Amino acid sequence: MTSDAVQHPVTAATADGHPAGARCFGDGDPLYERYHDEEWGVPVHGDRALYERMSLEAFQSGLAWITVLRKREGFRAAFADFDPEVVAGYDEHDVERLMADAGIIRNRAKILATIANARALLDLQAAGGSLDAIFWSYATPESERVRPVSFADVPAVTPASTALAKELKKAGFRFVGPTTAYAAMQACGMVDDHLAGCPVVAAIS
Repeated sequence: MTSDAVQHPVTAATADGHPAGARCFGDGDPLYERYHDEEWGVPVHGDRALYERMSLEAFQSGLAWITVLRKREGFRAAFADFDPEVVAGYDEHDVERLMADAGIIRNRAKILATIANARALLDLQAAGGSLDAIFWSYATPESERVRPVSFADVPAVTPASTALAKELKKAGFRFVGPTTAYAAMQACGMVDDHLAGCPVVAAIS
């Protein structure tokens, strides 16, 4: 498996011999390295920012994360910088436009889910809730975090991600199962799965 094919989240199943002591993922690709070093595992707050990350994680499902990362600016352009008020108004013409947009991953189910999730977010906010509150209620407290030593210590699904996915589904969100929810939790700093030998860990310790 090449570095481009190392999927996200990083687990024993996706690491496939990635050398210990190197980055958890991304070595050899400047864009991927920058994402790993500067974004992955850094706390993300705010409904719009979390909506973007959740959407990108959903588009990643079944693909290598680098595929999404390379199209990130295309996604931002296609989905109005992930402004939920704008995306919630997308109609069938917008869906067809997006299906013809080579700047994104053209998957109808994921496009429809992104639009539906914008509407779910607006409904949630109208009811006095927030995506930030839902996501961060499932964060692992700092005092309970254990640094993974190897990829075998990094799960693909946890009870917290399963509960998060269930709550999101109840709130009307689509395409965010337990695995995608955990990937979002990793990416947005609700857990910290940088391995003990990762250069990022060495830099902050």
